[in-house]
Amino acid sequence: MSIRDLIEQRLREAFAPQSLEVIDESERHRGHGGWREGGETHFRIRMVAEALAGQSRVARHRAVNDCLKPAFDAGLHALAIEVRTPDERDPRGGGPASIA
Repeated sequence: MSIRDLIEQRLREAFAPQSLEVIDESERHRGHGGWREGGETHFRIRMVAEALAGQSRVARHRAVNDCLKPAFDAGLHALAIEVRTPDERDPRGGGPASIA
């Protein structure tokens, strides 16, 4: 299973997100620390999940990182996290959070 697939599977099982994007940004980090040939070292996740309601930003990031420990163990080096609940506004503009 690829690291991308592992990330997606674990997040779906743990948070049942209304929407989820898993973006491999490894190529943007070519030659930087943690990068390796073949990619799958640097990812960005964008997730909307009701399961995160009532948690601070730090608690949300901790929960995601804890959930993805197997991915880090498998070679994930860096993770950019954008998470919110369905009722929170999307900081990229528009109304309530929705990620296509």
